[in-house]
Amino acid sequence: MKAFLRSFKEITRYPTAVAGLLMIVALIVLSIVTVIAIPYEEAIYTWRGTEDTTYHNPKNAPPAWTNWFREDKKPESMWILSSDENDDRVEITRGESKDGNPDDTYLISFDYNYAYFPQELSVYFTSEFEEKGPFISLMWYKPDGTAVRVGDFGISASETYRFSQDEKLQKRLKGVDPLMGLFMDPDSDPENPEVLQGSYQLEIKSLAFEPDTQVEAELVMHGLVHGIAGTDNMRRDISLALLWGAPIALVFGLVAAVGTSVTTMVIAGIGVWYGGVVDALIQRITEINMTLPFLSILVMIGTFYSKSIWIILGATIALSIFTGGIKNYRAIFMQVKQSTYIEAAQTYGAKDWRIIILYLIPRVVPMLIPGLVLSVPAFVFLEASLAVLGLGDPVLPTWGKLINSAGVAALYNGFYYWILQPMILLMITGFAFAMLGFSLDRIFNPRLRGQ
Repeated sequence: MKAFLRSFKEITRYPTAVAGLLMIVALIVLSIVTVIAIPYEEAIYTWRGTEDTTYHNPKNAPPAWTNWFREDKKPESMWILSSDENDDRVEITRGESKDGNPDDTYLISFDYNYAYFPQELSVYFTSEFEEKGPFISLMWYKPDGTAVRVGDFGISASETYRFSQDEKLQKRLKGVDPLMGLFMDPDSDPENPEVLQGSYQLEIKSLAFEPDTQVEAELVMHGLVHGIAGTDNMRRDISLALLWGAPIALVFGLVAAVGTSVTTMVIAGIGVWYGGVVDALIQRITEINMTLPFLSILVMIGTFYSKSIWIILGATIALSIFTGGIKNYRAIFMQVKQSTYIEAAQTYGAKDWRIIILYLIPRVVPMLIPGLVLSVPAFVFLEASLAVLGLGDPVLPTWGKLINSAGVAALYNGFYYWILQPMILLMITGFAFAMLGFSLDRIFNPRLRGQ
């Protein structure tokens, strides 16, 4: 054990090992923080892309940090709640009609200092009443003082008003698309309109017909960039899949690597120690399994049985046990079996399982560790590959699912962020374990030590 610990201390001699270890630790910390900050159930529900979880997000929007490299900034998404009295952008005026019913006015102000028009502009209304819903009047004020009557309409308990879909508003703007007409500089060329930058205001007047009526409005502007990772075609925040992809990848890779390596080593040790029929049976199973198309079997399991990541993980471990590692470990165990301390253990009456666990396997463990570490990225890439083929878990947000959902359309339309971000994380994971694994091989392998 002391020699084992001394070998691990040698990691500090190898900068690549230290770098790989730090990267792995960072991935583990990220995974833990993600699981705590975004619980599993919440992550699954959010990734489904329902309206209540994605209505703040624009569609196919690159990350907001891309504005750092642009002189003409693209608009970022924004949402303002009319009932938030702590928001400086909201001014609330309470009033009463002649009948004594609420007659409130909400003035929402915001600065728009971007060179591009927004992707979408909407107001989400919610109201509480008994029989008759309130009447809403919307006015739009531009930085130059121009006032535009947006619309007058009654609302139900839940109502969504989208500026771009209002044909009457488009007529008032002389046929110009509302998203352009409301933000356009009147002095610019109509053929090449420019944005009028400055402070905008949306006035929302609510006239109730019942004394206890309550109205709440939320102004949502979908920008052309969003968040730290952007959004996909379903308006889902890609950062969720990038964050949750880390613990899923690590769990799949580590469990598969540990389960496969340890089981393979133990089975090889059992076969060598008992020999005869046991060893022959293990070797024949290994030879048959090595001829089977590994990936094809996983594809069939995912297609005809289940795409659950746990089913795929179990099948991966089962198919990876009886491989070439059995024969490699067998050759090593054959040499260890002839050692004098093994004969001494037999002499004083040690049982077979005691010899296998305490004397045979510990001699091989130092050689197991580098291979185990190096096999982790292989299993991570395997899960991602299956997801890219459409055989990933339909529920979980993973790096492979992101690449699969992007498809060819993302590259064709220039949404490179959609594919590049999960690919970079996959490469970082692979590099981290590879750098650590190759360094450990030089540490634990006597032939490579010191090189």
